[in-house]
Amino acid sequence: MSLSDTLAASRRQTRKLPGSRWLWLTLPALLFFCAFWLLPFARLLQIGMQADRTTLHSGYWTVISQPQYLLSLFNTVLLSLAVTLATLLIAATVGCFLARQRFAGRSTLLALLTFPLAFPGVVVGFLVVMLAGRQGLLAQVSMSLLHERWTLAYSLVGLFIGYLYFSLPRAIVTLVAASEKLDRSLEEAARSLGASQWRITWDVIVPGLQPALLSTGALCFATSMGAFGTAFTLGTDLAVLPLTIYGEFTNYANFATAAALSVVMGGVAWLALMLARRLAHRTEKEAA
Repeated sequence: MSLSDTLAASRRQTRKLPGSRWLWLTLPALLFFCAFWLLPFARLLQIGMQADRTTLHSGYWTVISQPQYLLSLFNTVLLSLAVTLATLLIAATVGCFLARQRFAGRSTLLALLTFPLAFPGVVVGFLVVMLAGRQGLLAQVSMSLLHERWTLAYSLVGLFIGYLYFSLPRAIVTLVAASEKLDRSLEEAARSLGASQWRITWDVIVPGLQPALLSTGALCFATSMGAFGTAFTLGTDLAVLPLTIYGEFTNYANFATAAALSVVMGGVAWLALMLARRLAHRTEKEAA
């Protein structure tokens, strides 16, 4: 058999193999998905249908009928939205600046801005306590100047600062990379036509960054919805879903309500991710 015939036979065999091997290649991922997501989540759904220890109704009905759980959900969604918007605004500005400017120490500055990526949520919460806690820098300065101790760490404002500090490095990394890929000729064309910097930003830069903004914002929102370490470090009395779930599970052994709250929180985060995915896909289709 000639070399060309051998190569042709090898190509035919290679074309047949992917179809037969596809299932075997994906089987480990499917098993992992079933074992560590599908089965636990199905169990979580089932536990949420059980009776609550206090209301004697199902966990889902308890969640939507009790004001404290609705308040916790509202606070969590509102806080996550505020953190997402602030993160995108700051990270997009910093990302565009670092992508366009070349100066001494730029790499060092970028490394410093992304250094908090190594910090877990507990460490971030501790840093907020050191900044705005009862013995923190803000309290000492306000006591010296105004003879009044200001503390923000143990409130939703402190939690906002902690979540923002946690989210910014991740957003900056993504948006710096996205800003470097923007077509600068479009900005130059708009500028030559007399467009102001505001119009260039809104009509050229923002649409160019829209897919990255959507994906980054969705991840930031989902992370803020479920972040526990920072919230737990700053105080267990905050009315946010992660701490509410923790309290129902550990303090009251109320597994039905804890499971229902977990499903609701996961559902809201999943909807945000799906919405961002659809919007990003639509944007890419319109751009094409």
